[in-house]
Amino acid sequence: MDYLELMVPLGERSYQINIGTGLLAQCGEKIAALTDSRVLVVSNPTVFQLYGEVVLNSLATAGLEVHQALIPDGEEYKNMTETMQVIDQALHLQLDRGSVVLALGGGVVGDLAGFVAAIYQRGISFIQIPTTLLAQVDSSVGGKVGVNHPQGKNMIGAFHQPRLVVADLNTLDTLEGRDYISGLGEVVKYGVVWDKALFDYLETHIEQINQRHKSCLQHIVYECCRIKSDIVAQDETESGLRAVLNLGHTFGHSLEKLGEYHRYRHGEAVAMGIVIACFMAEDLGLISTKETARIKALLQGLQLPIQVPQYDPEAVYNGMLGDKKASNQGLRFILPTGIGRFTMADNPDKDLVLKAIKRAM
Repeated sequence: MDYLELMVPLGERSYQINIGTGLLAQCGEKIAALTDSRVLVVSNPTVFQLYGEVVLNSLATAGLEVHQALIPDGEEYKNMTETMQVIDQALHLQLDRGSVVLALGGGVVGDLAGFVAAIYQRGISFIQIPTTLLAQVDSSVGGKVGVNHPQGKNMIGAFHQPRLVVADLNTLDTLEGRDYISGLGEVVKYGVVWDKALFDYLETHIEQINQRHKSCLQHIVYECCRIKSDIVAQDETESGLRAVLNLGHTFGHSLEKLGEYHRYRHGEAVAMGIVIACFMAEDLGLISTKETARIKALLQGLQLPIQVPQYDPEAVYNGMLGDKKASNQGLRFILPTGIGRFTMADNPDKDLVLKAIKRAM
């Protein structure tokens, strides 16, 4: 399979995304074209055991000096303690401003490694090799990096664009079922909020998606990255339009926090958040019950959860108030106004929000 190339157009910070199969073995040549300095590969033990050797060999064959730093596997380890462990290692290795941090893993690894790159010596180069579907379609693109705080997800972070993103679809073969399905939650988000053609494609390819067909996945990853690239190019630091990518996330982050970051995968929480957003939109007369039913059917077809657990609705609401997506003016929700269309609702009535949460339970 030939790989596809996509450019994220950000002037001096522009970079390529490569999407295809067998790209890990070629990554050293691509990275050596960007730097001749030392590379610190940040990963977790699970991913590194699977793919660390091929990446390290590719980098070394290209003449690069390579080191590694491993962080534990799990969202609960995306924190300042693990960040400082990686920085300690970077200092021990005497990495300098010309060195490169390479993230080999999913969203947790990418977010944390990118944050290290953003703050180490006031910022060094950063490369993403995402190995989960969620990271390939969403978190590896756009330069949002950071870690969690006990009071909220991604509360500590920065905008720091990578120099290159290499998405090797073969890494999706080894994903656990729930991790693969979690990525599909972000995929559906793009279709619901921005691109009806993508939504229609997902509806007509549910079986192939569930079976992880490579050509189907290449199309999906490319389209999601294209959409995100277009949006990021218009609003790099999320001052306006980029907020559209938060569909389901304000609810989802609260559900993740209530589940102590281990009951639900991120994309599972986003899927439930999308359903709540649809119910809110319905109650406001923004979307039809038929369109909500289509969205729920697609989520179910992709094995994503659509029923919110029996948390106290007030607890779900209060969890959103501490989210970084809440502004001084109150909560902001992205609501679908049809498949492929959206609006922003600022500080809606609390009873309306609670009603939608209860409907989704």
